[in-house]
Amino acid sequence: MVLALTVCGIVVALVVVGLFVFGLRRRLIQRSGGTFDASLRWDTPEQSDANGKGWAYGVARYNGDRVEWFRVFSYSPRPRRILERSAIEVAGRRVPEGEEELALLSDHVILTCLHRGTRLELAMSEDALTGFLAWLEAAPPGQRVNVA
Repeated sequence: MVLALTVCGIVVALVVVGLFVFGLRRRLIQRSGGTFDASLRWDTPEQSDANGKGWAYGVARYNGDRVEWFRVFSYSPRPRRILERSAIEVAGRRVPEGEEELALLSDHVILTCLHRGTRLELAMSEDALTGFLAWLEAAPPGQRVNVA
């Protein structure tokens, strides 16, 4: 009986520590400011499919001339993807359809982009989209930025 209680206590403690580390990591990512919630689907097919598969929920952070994207459900302190402003080409925008509505947060808009020849989709709120497009257009003089 004592062994079972000890094991249960250890399991509960590990779960609490794991949740605390998730929260601490997100707090550290957001500490420098300029963050927004953004789901990402990397290397998507040319024809958009609304099956909802492939989306990963994350937090994006502006860092100079690049956007760093971190998975929410990860312990890694490093960004999973880095998008450079000069390499981003916006191909279009759309609203979630079909099963995508269930896979993404409500009120998110999907922005289709090309980054160094790789097609990707970012889903974010309207406010975050406005900020992202403004950030793209605010490139220093001489940089090529393609916003559709």
